Amino acid sequence: MMSTSGRLALVAAAFFVLAIDPVLSTARAGDGGPVSRRGTYAGGSYLIEVPAGWNGGLVIFAHGYGEASASPLGSHLAANGYAWAASSYRSGDYRPDWFLEDTLQVRDRFIREIRRPRWTIIHGQSMGGHIAISSLELHPGVYQGALIECGVTDGVTVADLGLAYQAAAEYFAGAPLLDDTARPDLAAWVSELWLPALGEPGRYTVQGERFDSVVKHLFGGDLPLRLQGLRQRYFPNMILFRRTQTLGRAGSTLHVRYRIDPGLGVDEDKLNRRIRRFAPAAGARSRETNSVFAEPTGHITVPVLTLHETGDARAPFSLEQSYRRRTLTAGTSHLLVQRAIRWPGHCAIDGDVRERAFDDLVAWIERGVKPDGDTCWQPTCRSWGCDGHRSSTPTIRRDDVEPWI
Repeated sequence: MMSTSGRLALVAAAFFVLAIDPVLSTARAGDGGPVSRRGTYAGGSYLIEVPAGWNGGLVIFAHGYGEASASPLGSHLAANGYAWAASSYRSGDYRPDWFLEDTLQVRDRFIREIRRPRWTIIHGQSMGGHIAISSLELHPGVYQGALIECGVTDGVTVADLGLAYQAAAEYFAGAPLLDDTARPDLAAWVSELWLPALGEPGRYTVQGERFDSVVKHLFGGDLPLRLQGLRQRYFPNMILFRRTQTLGRAGSTLHVRYRIDPGLGVDEDKLNRRIRRFAPAAGARSRETNSVFAEPTGHITVPVLTLHETGDARAPFSLEQSYRRRTLTAGTSHLLVQRAIRWPGHCAIDGDVRERAFDDLVAWIERGVKPDGDTCWQPTCRSWGCDGHRSSTPTIRRDDVEPWI
C-alpha cells in the first residue's frame, strides 16, 4: 500500500502537470467518499482534494512566488478529515493582486462542485502571505482564519526593504548600481564593484560591517541565526530585486529611517541625509489603483497565526514586526499570534511545527482557545529560547548559541 507521503508526492506531481496541461476531472462528490478533482478557470488551473468522511473544514493553499506546489499540509489534512484546494495562478510573476482573485475563484469552484464548507482557512507561504493578509483585509467574511508561514505579511513593505537594502549597499560600496538596472552583465558588475568594497558575512570590510549593521536593523534586529540566513541571500538580494518589476515599481524608501550601531564611525543623521531615496512609480501603491499593493491596514476580523524564521533574509522578520504595529494601531492585535522559528533561511519550517500551528489555529477558530505565540519586539536569542526559555522552535540547535563563523 502506498504511504501517505507517497500519495501526497503524486498529488504534487499531478499539480505541476496541471499547471502546464490542465484536464477537467469527472469525479463527483456524493456519498462521502474521497474526491480528487482538477480543472481550469479563467486564466489558471486548480486542484481540489476532499478526503473520505470530510468534516466540513476547507483549507485554501496560496503558494509562494514561482512554480505551483501542492499543500505541504496535505497529508495532515487528509488524515484529519479536512479538504484542501489550490490554484496554479495565472502567471509566474509577483502579482498577489491577480492571485488573490485566483484563490477566490478556486474557493467559489469548490462551493459549486462540492458544497459550502463549515469554515475556510487560507494558508499562505511567502508571497502567499501577501495574498492571505490582503484577502482578509479586502474581503472580510470569506475566510474564517489564516495560517501564514515565512510570509510577506506586511505586503508592499517587502519592496521597501529590498530597495533599502540595495540603497545601503550602494551607499557603503560607493558603486551606483541602481543607475544601471538594464546592464546585461549586472551580476558581474556587482561582483567586481560591490563585493570587493563590502566583503561578505564573516569576511566583511570596514564598509561591509557598516552595511551589515544597517541591514540588521532593516531586517528586524539582532535575531538568532541572522547572519547564516543573510549569507544565503547576500548576493541575490543585490541583483534580483528590480525597479522595473511590478513589485519594484511600488517600492519606496522615502519613509525609511536607516539605523546603524554606534561605534562604527558613521553619523546616523548624516547617513539618512545622504543616502539615495526612491519614490514609488505614480499610482503604483495607490489604494484606488491597486489596493493589494497599497500599505496594509491591520484591519483583520478573524484569527491569524504566523510562523516566521528568524534568519529569513528573503522575507525578513521585520515584516512581522511592522504588521504587528499595524494591528496595534487598528485595535486588532488580539487576533494576531506570531511564532518565531529559529532557522537560517526562507520557507524551511519543519512539518511538525506547521501541523501543530494548524491544529492550534483550528482550536482557536472552533473553540476559542487562543494559542501561545512569541513577542516579536524582543529580537534576541535569550527571549526566543536559546538558553532554555520557551519559544516556538521545539529543538535547540548548537548554531543558536555558538558562533557560526
